[in-house]
Amino acid sequence: MLLGGIADDLTGAVELAGMLAAGGMRVALVLDDAPIPSGQDAVVVALPSRVAPVAEARDGFARAADALLGAGARMLFFKYCATFDSTPQGNIGPCADLLMERTGAPFTLFAPSFPEAERRVFMGHLFVGAQLVSNSPKRFDPLTPMTEPDLVKVLAAQTARRVGLLPLPVVAQGEAAVARHAAVLREAGLSYAIADAATEEDLATLARASWDWPLATGGSNLAAHYPPIWREKGLLAPAAALPPARAGGHGVVLAGSCSDRTREQVAHFAGHHPVLRIDLARLETPAAALRKAAGWALPRLERGPVCITTAGDPEAVAAAQARLGREGAALAAVLLLGGLALALVAAGARRLLVAGGETSGAVIRALGIARLTVAPYVSPGIGLCAAEAPEPLALCLKSGKLGPVDMFGTVLERMRA
Repeated sequence: MLLGGIADDLTGAVELAGMLAAGGMRVALVLDDAPIPSGQDAVVVALPSRVAPVAEARDGFARAADALLGAGARMLFFKYCATFDSTPQGNIGPCADLLMERTGAPFTLFAPSFPEAERRVFMGHLFVGAQLVSNSPKRFDPLTPMTEPDLVKVLAAQTARRVGLLPLPVVAQGEAAVARHAAVLREAGLSYAIADAATEEDLATLARASWDWPLATGGSNLAAHYPPIWREKGLLAPAAALPPARAGGHGVVLAGSCSDRTREQVAHFAGHHPVLRIDLARLETPAAALRKAAGWALPRLERGPVCITTAGDPEAVAAAQARLGREGAALAAVLLLGGLALALVAAGARRLLVAGGETSGAVIRALGIARLTVAPYVSPGIGLCAAEAPEPLALCLKSGKLGPVDMFGTVLERMRA
C-alpha cells in the first residue's frame, strides 16, 4: 500500500479517494474502525473528527494510523479541508502530532491550497478567491468559523511543536529548493511548515519534494500529484477505471450544510422540484419531526426527486443555536437527516445526494455502511460513490461549500441507472 489516507470528514475522504482513483490507483474507502482491505494501492479512512473533542479525535487517528501502518502503508496522508478549519482547540494540530508520533516523521508540510476551488495560500495566509478567509462567508460557519487567515498562527495555537513557513518564492524554485528549506527549518528545531501554493504546478512541486516522506498533510489535490510520481519511480501500475455510480429508484437530496453555496443550490433545486425546509429553532421532538418530514417526502417520491434541508441563513442558525446550543443544533440536524435517509431508502430511494461533511457521515452511518466504492474525481464538490446497504445505492457526498449551483438535479440524473 503506497498511501494510507485519514480524512477528518466523509466528503473529504471521498474527494481524496476519487482523486487517487483518477490517478490510476486501486482505492478503498472505509469508515471509522472498519477493517482495512488488502490488495489496494491506497486506503482512505473517513473519521468524524473535525469537530470532535480533542481526545476523541486523537484516539480515532491513533486507531486508523495503527491499522494503516499495520497493513503496510508506506506513507500516511492527513486530509483536511482546504479552508483549514476545525475547532479552536484542534483538531488539525493534535491529530498531526499523533501522526508524527506514530510515523516517527521528523518534519512535515501543511498544504491546504485547492486552486481549482479558488483556495490559495500566500505568505501563510489563506485566501478564498480574492478574499482572506477571515473576510469570506467562512467566517460565519456555525461550527468551525475561520476568523484568522494566518495559518501559521492557526496551527501554532493547536500544537506545542514549532511551526514555520515555506514561502512561495522557495516553492517557485522547485523541489530541490523546497527540500533545502525544509532541512533548514528542521535543523532550526521546527517540525511543521505551512506551504504556500497558488497553482497546481506549485502543488506538484510540493508532491515531488515529499513523495517518499512517511507523513504528508494537505488537501486532496496535493495527494493527486503522487500517483504519476510513484508510477515514474516504478512503484505503481495503472488500475482499471471504475464504472460510474448509478442506481435505479427514487432520488433524494439531504442538505445539512449552512454554507452559502449549499443554500444557493437548494434555492435552484426548489425552482424545479419540491423542497422541505426544517427550521431547527422550531423543532418539535426528533421523532415527531422525522415522522412529519417522511410523511411529506414519501408521497412525492413517485413524481421525481425531492430535497429536505435543515440549512438556514446566519440569522436562522443563530436562532437554532440560541435554543439548542451550537453542538446541539448541529447534532439535531445530522440525526434528523440520518433518520430520514434510513426511512427514504426503505421506501425505495436509491440515489442520494447529501450536502455537508458532517451530514454525509451521519447519513452513511445511519444506513450502516462501512465501505464505499469511489468513482474517479470529476470536479470540486461532486464526490460520486456506490454502496450496498443492502440494495445498491448511488451516492453523491458533497462538501457544503463546493459544487455548481445547478448540481442537485443534474447529478441525481447522472446517477440514474
